[in-house]
Amino acid sequence: MTEVKDSVLLRPNRPVGVVGYGAYVPMYRLPAREVARVWSGRDAELPIEEKAVAGLDEDTASMAIEAARNALARGQIDPRRIRAVWVGSESHPYAVKPTSTIVAEALGITPLTQAADWEFACKAGTEAMQAAIAFVGSGMAPYALSIGMDTAQGRPGDALEYTAAAGGAAYLLGPAEESLAVMEASLSYVTDTPDFWRRAHAHYPSHGQRFTGEPAYFHHVTNAAQLMLAELGRKPGDYRYAVLHQPNLKFPQRAAKLLGFKAEQIQAGLLVGRIGNTYAGSSLVGLSAVLDEARPGDRVLVVSFGSGAGSDAFSLEITERIEAARPRAPQTQDYIARRVEIDYATYARMRGKLLMK
Repeated sequence: MTEVKDSVLLRPNRPVGVVGYGAYVPMYRLPAREVARVWSGRDAELPIEEKAVAGLDEDTASMAIEAARNALARGQIDPRRIRAVWVGSESHPYAVKPTSTIVAEALGITPLTQAADWEFACKAGTEAMQAAIAFVGSGMAPYALSIGMDTAQGRPGDALEYTAAAGGAAYLLGPAEESLAVMEASLSYVTDTPDFWRRAHAHYPSHGQRFTGEPAYFHHVTNAAQLMLAELGRKPGDYRYAVLHQPNLKFPQRAAKLLGFKAEQIQAGLLVGRIGNTYAGSSLVGLSAVLDEARPGDRVLVVSFGSGAGSDAFSLEITERIEAARPRAPQTQDYIARRVEIDYATYARMRGKLLMK
């Protein structure tokens, strides 16, 4: 029997693209030096400058709604034509009750839509995007909405507390001819790598410390990116931008160098230093910042990472529709600039770290 080698690329039956996009980042910022002041007394070699913190009246659902409103403003379609609403997150407000139905109801999409929540650590948002591409690309739906949003937490004093942040982005997927960025292809690369986990009823996640680097993040991100480039017959220089998952500043910079990308190719989407790791929203909010400045004809490579572990890679090409769509909603940097600094005590209150029992 002749061996059949299937392509590792995931491509829909008909061309699909991003019709609208939007980000949301809360205004509160906790400086990394403030975490160091409380727990170590040292502020040398901090992993980031500061992180975004959700307010007392914000959660994954409310922030997802804001990002999705921005995406719909840019897409300018009737919400009732959206046949799927998918929210990827590690921090859904309810253990049993979907975030997606809350979002769909607030946006006027219900009742004739498919709604579901997605999980796979920090790549929950990009796997929702892959499903949206498939839904539209198969002809089952004219439009689908995918969102990556989190209000992440780290155990007090743990290394994660420096970076676990809040924010994310929403993407409206639709026909390529209406898109501001066409999805050329995507692929997924996953293994059972126990680098990060949280058991039921645990308040905070656990992690394998240095184990989260080489066998987890770098193995999956670099393999996904290299396979994408090889399958498309491309090299790093063929892309104007690259957006890699951002657990800290060092990891994406090192991964980009290993892959052959230059510092200027990742700069626009490298937001972790100012807003932290937004988990399911990390690579998606980075992509939103790139779309805020990209020009027609530019290519963008996006590679997410989710502990457990896996990466989703996407190749996009920007179209002329980007110029008209961009001004219809706030840009990602507008949210980043809207900054209110808080101290550790205020942060502890906002994030429910003090149990009054």
